[in-house]
Amino acid sequence: MYWNGHDMNGWGWFTMSISTVLLWALLITVAVLLFRTLNRAPEPPRTPPAASPEQLLAERFARGEIDEEQYRRSLAVLRGDGPTLAKH
Repeated sequence: MYWNGHDMNGWGWFTMSISTVLLWALLITVAVLLFRTLNRAPEPPRTPPAASPEQLLAERFARGEIDEEQYRRSLAVLRGDGPTLAKH
């Protein structure tokens, strides 16, 4: 500082003022961003979407738990175009 013998013209004061404002703006911005980053709540773990009844039926058929006839009957019931059980 004081390169010009303790005398600063108008442009020097203007430049120093703008620099000070920009420095404070930068420091405040960094502080806010750091605060937001550190106080961010952790995201809840993502759970896979539940399988549809048709997908569950297809998996049972693929594992061999049910035969093809039972698979087709159950699939028809799920889709609404097959026989339904009568309620007593």
